[in-house]
Formats: sequence, structure tokens, C-alpha cells
Amino acid sequence: MIAVELRKLARRPRTWLTLLLLNALPTLVAVLLATTDIAPRPGSGPAFLSAVLSNGSLFAVAALAIVLPLFLPIAVAVIGGDSIAGEAQSGTLRYLLVRPVGRTRLLSAKLVAVLVFTVVAVVLVAGIGFVVGSLLLGNDPATAGSTIASVSGSALTPTQVALRTLLAMGYVALSMLGVAAMALLLSTFTDSPLSATLGAIAFLIGSSVLLTLDAARPLQPYLPTRYWLSFIDLFRDPILWRNVERGVLLQLVYVGVFLLAAWANFSTKDVKN
Repeated sequence: MIAVELRKLARRPRTWLTLLLLNALPTLVAVLLATTDIAPRPGSGPAFLSAVLSNGSLFAVAALAIVLPLFLPIAVAVIGGDSIAGEAQSGTLRYLLVRPVGRTRLLSAKLVAVLVFTVVAVVLVAGIGFVVGSLLLGNDPATAGSTIASVSGSALTPTQVALRTLLAMGYVALSMLGVAAMALLLSTFTDSPLSATLGAIAFLIGSSVLLTLDAARPLQPYLPTRYWLSFIDLFRDPILWRNVERGVLLQLVYVGVFLLAAWANFSTKDVKN
């Protein structure tokens, strides 16, 4: 069942178009940084955008920071929102639920497919960001092959940067799994993939808005988007684990709650199509 869902995901042109568009913005930013003088001053602007001018390999992390607030969540929400609702809209859901497939097995297969898409998206953004950054921005001869400045200003070796980049990719993927779980949950409530997708996006936008309001301060530590950019702390020296650990725990709670609710609803859902 999982193999079937993965093949379906891979055969859809929309999947590859989404991945293409997801990588278009970081690539455009890299081109602009390489050909213009719009780069922010050191220590200012979005994370790592000033640092990539001296070491293009850091653009892998900068690319994640560029797509994380909006474009990556939308891409994951689109795939997750279509998982169950898309089958219901096309009228194939009833046929998928015949024995021996079962609802739990189908929901698990859909979840794995969305998870694979999420991981592939994160890996592609970071990988293409690394290649584009290295080709267009290059490396400073004074730092290439020796040390790279951390966010704290101290030196990190290329090996340390590579390991921390892998940790950042895992952290971002986990954060997006929370989005996928929310979209999957909404997908079990509706026959419209667009409604499920927009519902998940509205939930995330609401979380981001609440983070800017002083009146919502008591709620802010529990909002799903609160710790998304905390992977930047992985590039401090020493690493500041506090927000990273809180972000991991918070996402695990959201994923667990959303998936349990999705299973509870889907297992009793009256499938009419």
C-alpha cells in the first residue's frame, strides 16, 4: 500500500512542479546576491544571508530559512490536504477502503507518502541551496577549507557546519511534519482538498499572527510556529539547545494529537463516494 501511494505521488506532475517552485525562490535570491549589492550587512537581515557572501556552502541553511516561514508549509499543506480529500473528491476512496486494505492501513500509507514528500522537499532545498551557493557565491579563500564563522562569531570547522546542517534539516522536516499532520486531519473531514489545504494554512497564519500580539503572550510558547526558526541556534557556539528541544517536543505533541484525531475521525467516517 505504501509503495502504491509513493508511486502515485511520484507520477503526479504537481509534485514535481511544487518542488520546482519551492526551489525557485532560494535560487533567485542566490542569483541576486551574486549579481547585485543587495546583501544585508553582517549581523543584519535574514539568517545567514550576509554570511553566504564569504562562504556559499552556508546557503543550504539560508535556503531553508527563506522557504520555511511560508513556501515550504504551503507545499506540505497542499500534499497533506489532498491525501484523503483528493480520493474522496475523485470518488476512489470507497474502492480503496475495501478489504484487506482497511482504514488504518490507508491512513498510514498516506502519512508515509506525505512524510516522504516532506523529507525530499527539505533535502532538495538544502542540497540545491548548497550547490547554487557554492557555484554562484563561492568561498572566501581566507576561510575555505579551514573555519567558518558561527552565528556567535566564533569559528566552526566545515565538519561541524555539515553536521549542524544535517541537524537543521531534520529539525525543519519535523516542524513540517506538524503541518502535514494538521493537513491530513482536515483532509479526513472534507471532500475538498482545497478546503483542507486552506484550513491548514489558515491555522499556521493564525499562529504567526498571534506571535506578534502582546495580548497572546501566554499562548505563544505553545503555538506551532513558535520555534520553527530555532534551528539557527544550532549554528551558535556553543549550541543553544533550549529552544531547539522545546521545538522538538512541541512538534511531537502536535503530530501525536493531530494524527490521533485523524485516525479517530477517519476510522468512523461515513464514506459516501
